[in-house]
Amino acid sequence: MSPTSTPQALLRVDTLGCERGGRLLFDNLSLQLNRGEGLRIEGGNGSGKTSLLRLLAGLSQPQRGRVQWPAGSPPQLLYIGHLAAVKALLSPLENLQWWAALHAPAAASDRSALLAALTAAGIGAALEQPCHSLSAGQQRRVALARLHIAQQPLWLLDEPFTAIDSHGVEELKMLISQHLQRGGSAVITSHQSVDIAGFHRCSLADYIAQSEQHHE
Repeated sequence: MSPTSTPQALLRVDTLGCERGGRLLFDNLSLQLNRGEGLRIEGGNGSGKTSLLRLLAGLSQPQRGRVQWPAGSPPQLLYIGHLAAVKALLSPLENLQWWAALHAPAAASDRSALLAALTAAGIGAALEQPCHSLSAGQQRRVALARLHIAQQPLWLLDEPFTAIDSHGVEELKMLISQHLQRGGSAVITSHQSVDIAGFHRCSLADYIAQSEQHHE
């Protein structure tokens, strides 16, 4: 990650700090993510990984510091939280149509592209079933099908490998790798190792230690 801003930067974070319930989660966190780079956020349960992703997505406001995007405006980004966030009464196809209408209008009316995305995500056998009848892993795949039609250059993925079998994990890693090769970027949280070229690591524990040393 480059220390200075360049035209290739999709995301820059300056001295970010976050508290929840009066507890400091991390502080003085600075980084830059350029095109073709990925970042894995590390930390135990409750360390602030999800809080950080929400800050990067513009869904929460930091107590200190700031998040910057190119041209000073929110970037074209895709955020997938740790929950599947699918509508239970809709089928996988209907869920993807609904999402595409909001975030990928070029694909929203292309039924073949939506079907191909769901098939690639491993939902081919359950396209017309209501999502409440699917397993947790299948629901997660419905959410991840968005990646196959997404045009956003920056992906923010919270525990994307949760509830996915080993084959699905490898397929998802390949999809993320291809996204980086096309000049996109990705930030993920994961308790699993991420052996994808171009990925860096960011341990939130380091930013607690740095903050404590700074205030000694």
